[in-house]
Amino acid sequence: MNILKTKTFQNITSRALCWVLMLVISVAAMAQNPRLSVTAPRTVSVGQRFSVQFKVNAEPSNFKAPSFKGLNYLGGPFQSHSSSMRNINGQTTMSVEVSYTYNLSATSEGQYTIGSASCVVDGKTISSDPVTITVEKGNQAQNQQQQQRQNNGGNGWNQQQQQQHSEPVGISDKTLFVRAVANKGSAYQGEEVIVTYKLYTQVQVRQFQIDKLPSNKGFWSEDLTDDTQNPQQREEVIDGRRYAVYEIRKIALFPQETGTLTLSPINTEVAAVVQVQSNRRQSGSIFDMFFDDPFFGGSQYQVVNKKLKSNTLSINIKSLPDEPDGYFGAVGDLSVKSSVDTKKLKANEALTYSLTISGKGNLMLIDNVDVDFPPSFEAYDPKISSNIKRTAAGISGSKTFEWVLIPRSEGKYTIPPAKLVCFNPKSKSFVTKTTGEFTIDVAKGEGGTSSVGDAAKNNVKLLNNDIEYIKTGNPGLHKKGSSFFGGALFWILFLLPVILAIAAVIIIRKVSKSNADVNAVRLRKATRLAKKRLRKAEKFLADNDDERFYIEIYQAIWGYVSDKFTIPTSQLSSETIQGALESKNVSENVIQTIMQTIGEVDFARFAPGDSTSKKQSIYNQALQMILDLENQLK
Repeated sequence: MNILKTKTFQNITSRALCWVLMLVISVAAMAQNPRLSVTAPRTVSVGQRFSVQFKVNAEPSNFKAPSFKGLNYLGGPFQSHSSSMRNINGQTTMSVEVSYTYNLSATSEGQYTIGSASCVVDGKTISSDPVTITVEKGNQAQNQQQQQRQNNGGNGWNQQQQQQHSEPVGISDKTLFVRAVANKGSAYQGEEVIVTYKLYTQVQVRQFQIDKLPSNKGFWSEDLTDDTQNPQQREEVIDGRRYAVYEIRKIALFPQETGTLTLSPINTEVAAVVQVQSNRRQSGSIFDMFFDDPFFGGSQYQVVNKKLKSNTLSINIKSLPDEPDGYFGAVGDLSVKSSVDTKKLKANEALTYSLTISGKGNLMLIDNVDVDFPPSFEAYDPKISSNIKRTAAGISGSKTFEWVLIPRSEGKYTIPPAKLVCFNPKSKSFVTKTTGEFTIDVAKGEGGTSSVGDAAKNNVKLLNNDIEYIKTGNPGLHKKGSSFFGGALFWILFLLPVILAIAAVIIIRKVSKSNADVNAVRLRKATRLAKKRLRKAEKFLADNDDERFYIEIYQAIWGYVSDKFTIPTSQLSSETIQGALESKNVSENVIQTIMQTIGEVDFARFAPGDSTSKKQSIYNQALQMILDLENQLK
């Protein structure tokens, strides 16, 4: 019993002495000059993953990382803490080092500057030096070797420690997983749905990489992920287990079809750091007890790569109520306003009429607004500019249409209020928003016509004389029978206006009758509007404007099919299109080609990063589809 008490007392005394010793050494270490350094490769290849590490030789607080603008953020910060102790000639010294590691990659060549990081040590703020990284066109094999070296234990982790544990460590599906969450389970066609992909973990995550993005067929997709900011860590409790949660991707979806639409899962590869039991041999030293203590890092670490797949999501998409006249597909909480740059000008001078739609909704898909301009105003196609904001809350901003108008005659004219018919999902009804009207005062200008006859202004005023001035010289007499009146030319000129008036009445009645048939008008305009959109798409293709290129291609195909088969936009789907083609006796080969083209174009909208040749192929397929269908329907 006494021996037990003696050993217990010795152990307690030894531990107490060690703790005191460590405290004294830590205070001595803190007295060193604190320094924040950065380690990064000077040259990397396109697509190569690399690490940037910030090290502090003291205990820091309030660490702030720089912006990694222009580079892809893959993971971090992964924090590590190490300390070392040396005894030289009876003097014991200890050093402390804290590191923060970020995993990055580059998608294009050039030079990128990473700014200064900062932290606080003993109340003083210290900063690292900026570092410049050169990204060169790389070799794929080299990139794979570099990636393999990183996965095997680089970036500040002790590779030797990881190799000491010969047996791999597994991670259960309840410890690390990815979950897709939608902000609503049902929505109306065109209504915004926000989907967030979250990484749940109970172990330290070193880095992650999304290997495969879902196609999201049936949706228009907009990426809301902010690549300039590091994912923020949160905590959630699920089934009594506490998880660290990272939002790795967020998207806004706008359904283009009705029914139950399913989102495919995303595939992610995660490098996690797990703690394993130390196999270090005991040396009999007094320091063994706290080097084996978990508080002093007695455990070792192993990097485990795990492939994850998120869950699938099914969303019920409801069709809109009966569409009122003037509806062009706007969905959301939107408002509209208009303005003119002048209200007074001369005939043949130009004014600008602007109409801006703003708010939260499917602004990207609104491309048609009707305004009734006075008949004497010549209106050019509008210039469209967008100011779209993509935030974690969704899509918002504004879209502006600008018309150049030229009045051709003088007078006072009124531009009536413009109307925006939109569907508001909150009220579940269509809402009509209107703008103010404008009165334009047009004065007579050069080359313009007057609404008041010039002859009335130039009437000859007779003087108070009984006899006017008698002209002298040749009185201009003509031979009998040579008079203009009664001649052939007289009758031609006399009857010509009557003939022209009758022809104009016939033409106007024919045009009015033709325009009264709305379906016939849509049929005539279908091909012309589709080709006009394809010309715009070709221009955006040349400018490498992928977003607007796919918008024009998508709307060219679906607008053409909607007009050609008189199918409302809200009812368009792959099934209705195939049924309409079969009802028109279109050949089976052409139907298969058309449906394949529609599917490829629909898929390409949600696959960013297509090559120029791929986009050119999509453009050629869309054009050929319209030409083939036009030939079949003739």
